[in-house]
Amino acid sequence: MAQDSASLLPHVSSVKGEIGLYGHHTHGLTVLTTAVFAVGEMAGSGVLALPAALNGTGYIGILLNVMCAIVSAYTGMLLGRCWLMVLHRYSEYQEHSRYPYPAIGQVTFGKPGRLLVSCAINFTLFGVSVVFLLLASENIQSLIQDAGANISFCYWLLIVAGCLLPITWLGTPKDFWPIAVGAVVATSVACCVILANIAEDSKTLPPAFYPKIDFKGFFFAFGTICFAFGGHPAFPTFQADMRNPEKFGKAIFIAYMIVLLMYLPVAISGYVVYGSHAQDNILQSVSAGPMRYTVEILITLHLICSFIIVINPVCQEGEQLLHIPTSFSYKRVIFRTAMMAVILFVAESIPHFGAILSLVGGSTTTLLAYILPPVFYLKLCSMEGSWEKVTASLHEKVACAEIIAIGAVAGIASTYSAVSDLATSSFSKPCYV
Repeated sequence: MAQDSASLLPHVSSVKGEIGLYGHHTHGLTVLTTAVFAVGEMAGSGVLALPAALNGTGYIGILLNVMCAIVSAYTGMLLGRCWLMVLHRYSEYQEHSRYPYPAIGQVTFGKPGRLLVSCAINFTLFGVSVVFLLLASENIQSLIQDAGANISFCYWLLIVAGCLLPITWLGTPKDFWPIAVGAVVATSVACCVILANIAEDSKTLPPAFYPKIDFKGFFFAFGTICFAFGGHPAFPTFQADMRNPEKFGKAIFIAYMIVLLMYLPVAISGYVVYGSHAQDNILQSVSAGPMRYTVEILITLHLICSFIIVINPVCQEGEQLLHIPTSFSYKRVIFRTAMMAVILFVAESIPHFGAILSLVGGSTTTLLAYILPPVFYLKLCSMEGSWEKVTASLHEKVACAEIIAIGAVAGIASTYSAVSDLATSSFSKPCYV
């Protein structure tokens, strides 16, 4: 009989400073704040990109969004169970860990497992950071241009990166929970305003034209959808900062329901009203006016807040490898400044977020969100040791096998489509050229 998450982690009987015997933090994140962090990490770019993604999938993309949300929530819960089993079985991980997802890879498949997870996480979150920087800069440029000033998008990348730099020096997620709250509130309000703007446009625009669905376009769109729901690289980091990590599954379920309620109305209405004219950034399709300007401001605030959340796990693991202290120091400042410089260089080199988004979504996001969590869970359930054995039920094994198989096939096809698009239609001249 499979055990639930709560039974995988014994209750705390003693406390070591602020961290309980099995990873409990007396002043850590609650279920609600964990859900807010997860929403803050995922929502934002998905709201902007999904209407255009439906052009590649047609109305079946609506079902694809719902299925991706459900499967992502399930694999997020599996990942949480994996971390609980690791905490219960291995005392070395019961103190605060800055790299929980790679630790799961280490426990299950040794050094190769750890290396695979680390590389995938770093590539994914780095790519997400580039996308967020590009989108924030594009929105700010649009706002300033509508106000009468024409400053190059490439210069806005420099300005936004410079403004974000000091905030990246903060430590771990529990050090900046107000940023996550700000991201969620901004996106929630923005979704309502976008819907109102689209509704106004629908009164004056002619009937939309919908392009034919083909292989390349479908799987390019699939990569975008995976990206929109793939918050898994940072999930174990949030769980490691929780007061009660055994309640992580509840937090993830809440988070995905909130994200789905944000995504679907905007994606469907944007696709129906604009059709083939829906841009990768839907804000480039809606009519100019106070509502669009409001949304650009709110989404930009979200992207800026989310950028801080997303880049943090990459920084933490890099600092662990370089033996940089967890407390604030000049070494942290130097390392995170160098990280920001690399992100800025990539953004200036490939100033087109749609292709990057789909590439990351189809490759490492699919790996981290749909393939590795069920693989690790089944492996941990089959491992022998002195600990109490956790057995995966038959329906869990079947579900995991199906998710792994579909994720692998769709991920390969999406990556191929994204690379092909990046090399042809989405190629843009670097800013410095």
